[in-house]
Amino acid sequence: MDEDLRARIEREAEVAALFNALKHDSDAQVGAIMGPLMGENPDFRPYGDDIPDIVAPVIADVNDRSTAEKRERLEELAPKRLEELDAEDESDDRALPELPNVEEYEEIRMRVAPNPNGPWHIGHVRMPAVIGEYKQRHHGWMLCRFDDTDPETKRPDLDAYEEILDSIAYLGFDPDEVVRASDRLETYYEHARELIELGGAYTCSCNGETFSGLKNDGEACPHREKDTETTLSEFEAMVDGEYNSGEMVLRIRTDIEHKNPALRDWVAFRMVDTPHPRPEAAGYRCWPMLDFQSGIDDHAFGITHIVRGIDLQDSAKRQAFVYEYFGWEYPEIVHWGHVQIDAYDVAMSTSTIKELIAEGELDGWDDPRAPTIASLRRRGIRGEAIVDAMVELGTSTSNVELAMSSVYAKNRDLIDDEADRLFFVRDGVEKPLIGGPDAAEPPVHPDHENRGTRDIPVGGAILVEPDDVPPNGKRIWLKGYGPVRHTRDALEFTGEGIDIVRNGDVDVVHWVPADESVPVRLRTMDGDLKGHAEPGIAGYNTDDVVQFERIGFARIDRHGAEETVAYFAHP
Repeated sequence: MDEDLRARIEREAEVAALFNALKHDSDAQVGAIMGPLMGENPDFRPYGDDIPDIVAPVIADVNDRSTAEKRERLEELAPKRLEELDAEDESDDRALPELPNVEEYEEIRMRVAPNPNGPWHIGHVRMPAVIGEYKQRHHGWMLCRFDDTDPETKRPDLDAYEEILDSIAYLGFDPDEVVRASDRLETYYEHARELIELGGAYTCSCNGETFSGLKNDGEACPHREKDTETTLSEFEAMVDGEYNSGEMVLRIRTDIEHKNPALRDWVAFRMVDTPHPRPEAAGYRCWPMLDFQSGIDDHAFGITHIVRGIDLQDSAKRQAFVYEYFGWEYPEIVHWGHVQIDAYDVAMSTSTIKELIAEGELDGWDDPRAPTIASLRRRGIRGEAIVDAMVELGTSTSNVELAMSSVYAKNRDLIDDEADRLFFVRDGVEKPLIGGPDAAEPPVHPDHENRGTRDIPVGGAILVEPDDVPPNGKRIWLKGYGPVRHTRDALEFTGEGIDIVRNGDVDVVHWVPADESVPVRLRTMDGDLKGHAEPGIAGYNTDDVVQFERIGFARIDRHGAEETVAYFAHP
């Protein structure tokens, strides 16, 4: 690599890093700028293995600068990029309403609280998208707390912890702190003991049916009046694992005649016989219920605003009893309705997706038919597009629907300029080609002449899609090549000018050479499509996104001896 090229790579990387850091008000990352860098500078691609090492120190230098210094440097290097950035800020429609009472807090602190019982489906994105947006808006703080205190019903998947963190990073966010609730059992026990001392909790050995009947009648169970010493002793026995599942619980003393039966003396701790899958937590048998655990942690980490589903309104009311005992101030709450996703036949449910994978109906979490983050990522859809579409839904208490077409439109805006064009023919019909040039030279990208042209050798025959074969005697225009007439079961070059296309006399179709094309399997939401692509596809790397002309965008997944595999993103 010569010095001039290296200097240009460093300069372009600095511009991309400055723009990225200022746009997201965070440190730039090598991975986040590699796509735009390579897309806007295709001549860098042959050096793809070397570029990360070249740009890493450049990005580190950018991250060391203050915001003012970054703006000054970007204005010096690329003033139009700074204008673009400022224009984005001015046109931000701020689809999200302002958080309640933000002016009363020195720092906005929010949390995502995933249950790590499996990788994320698309519905999970809404929480980190909205909270990440608020964090950036207010220069706030974000916690990722894994709510993994249910070892039985929603049993944690040991791989899901890292998979979820990886998904958050793919969406463009970086939690300020990550904790696992299963590491904090002793903290919950200490708060339970203090609550018992305050008269706010008691141990109860009623079976579920008995207590439910009493609760619904507004009657106290006989254990409600236990003295503090007995309750403490029995709670310690719970902690020591001396009871089996269902034999003893710790209840929060609320109002047994409360108008809402769901708030009457709710369970804070129960016994679970199934060991936790994490070795560090496998020895515990006394586990907090989510409302207790979450309430304690929200206070401990100074959470100022909670976003949760409207179906969880009772959670705040239950936790309010605990906060009142301790004299704490409850965080601000934003409730929203459910989000539905169109375009999928598979239910948006972790358990359902697991079952379909186990039964062989799906290949895995990244199967293109699965409504999962892993699937969207493998299809070449950027996390930013999903986040933008989710944020536009706002925080309405009404149920809302996310149209995947919205995600696709936003992704198209992000990748269209970068994606080179290629021909891919499905179920091709072979036709001899008579006369005409020996090769075609369609543009790499119709909007960027500086990227040059593709050299596609013709040979003696080509493949076209069945629906594109014209009736005998009629003409078509082969993209990048020219006009041909279907005659004697062959395509004969006729030599007319482009006016026959402009006048609407002939259709423009894509094609590939019969002999030098590359077999391709295109994986889509509707199943796999077999076909052939122009030979240049072999020069693209895994993760490159291209546009198959007249078909849509696709991510190159892998090249094999028998075929190239690509994943369809969207039209």
